[in-house]
Amino acid sequence: MARVALRNLTKHYAGASAAAVDKLSLDVADGEFLVLVGPSGCGKSTALKMIAGLEEISGGEVEIDGEVVNDLAARDRDIAMIFQSYALYPHLSVFDNIAFPLQIAKAPRGEIEKRVREVARTLQLEDYLTRRPGSLSGGQRQRVAMGRAIIREPRVFLMDEPLSNLDAKLRGQMRSEIAQLQDRLGVTTIYVTHDQVEAMTMGDRVALMKDGVLQQVDTPTNIYNRPANTFVAAFIGSPTMNLFRAVVERHGAGDGVLRLGSQRLRLPRSVFDERPRLGAGTGADIIVGIRPEVMDDASLKPGHPADMTLTAPVFLAEALGSDSIVHFGLDAAPAKVVDEDTLEEIVPGDAKGVAIARFNARSPVKTGSPVSVAVECDRLHFFDAQRGEAI
Repeated sequence: MARVALRNLTKHYAGASAAAVDKLSLDVADGEFLVLVGPSGCGKSTALKMIAGLEEISGGEVEIDGEVVNDLAARDRDIAMIFQSYALYPHLSVFDNIAFPLQIAKAPRGEIEKRVREVARTLQLEDYLTRRPGSLSGGQRQRVAMGRAIIREPRVFLMDEPLSNLDAKLRGQMRSEIAQLQDRLGVTTIYVTHDQVEAMTMGDRVALMKDGVLQQVDTPTNIYNRPANTFVAAFIGSPTMNLFRAVVERHGAGDGVLRLGSQRLRLPRSVFDERPRLGAGTGADIIVGIRPEVMDDASLKPGHPADMTLTAPVFLAEALGSDSIVHFGLDAAPAKVVDEDTLEEIVPGDAKGVAIARFNARSPVKTGSPVSVAVECDRLHFFDAQRGEAI
């Protein structure tokens, strides 16, 4: 096991106008499962390859247990990497695929036999050792690839989108298996994915990247409940967080008001107590973030305050059995993060927007009908209207 530290890790490709990875700094604790997540092209796989020694480093340092390994060859870093393509040898049996690193190291035959069978038992591959990869399912092949990495007993596991080739059901199963296996082995693991569900369900911590820049690193719970900026807020969560331009008004030390288009929501005093900067500029433009699950059909919440309720036309109601996803109109301007290298600019979209709520399945709401939406105003998120940073 090992600690991994990235210090201003940077990658520039010839001819590119911006860095693929820009001064990435992270500390990964001994035995931690850290997930690097972000949209395609954000630099997460490039960062992983620099840690592995498969990509030249343009700037900064990679440390493993305090040793700078920038100039060490990949084979000398004591790291095992698992790829999305499995990278198995099709002409070798499952046994020989798993045993390959030990065979290359010329380990004694008895030791190889013992360790392969231990790994196969751990990964439930004992019945497949004589088969070749072509006769296995995707999940079984991924287990073989993991077995080949595990048998080396490396200091660090690096996993680059290992489940992206699997169907949704198998991905869910393998997520659980990988998380349990890592917990059992206790090996420091850095896992790359573009799938926020994988990130939120597997990682001890999640590091979210955009355009080569680290946006936030924290536990899954904190990153969901306290996003650092609008990009994090919009990326994490399904359905995505609703972002609208709004105005906050407050006079005195009591409750305040959120002006959302032509409608008003009362903001309880606790909102301002937790965010002193929010009440400092009465009448200030802000971006308000509303997660779908903090809204519900007001008819199912008889005690909900009327001044914390929106009235809107329903554009679409999708019944999912356990709940309903309801799309309704608001005459407030939606806020959209500009798809550029920074989060310094946010622009309004159309004059009117559509909000998405997660209603209780008992809601009788129908497409084309008006609805009263109960909003938990103490669970709203607020962001600076110019820079997109959380308030």
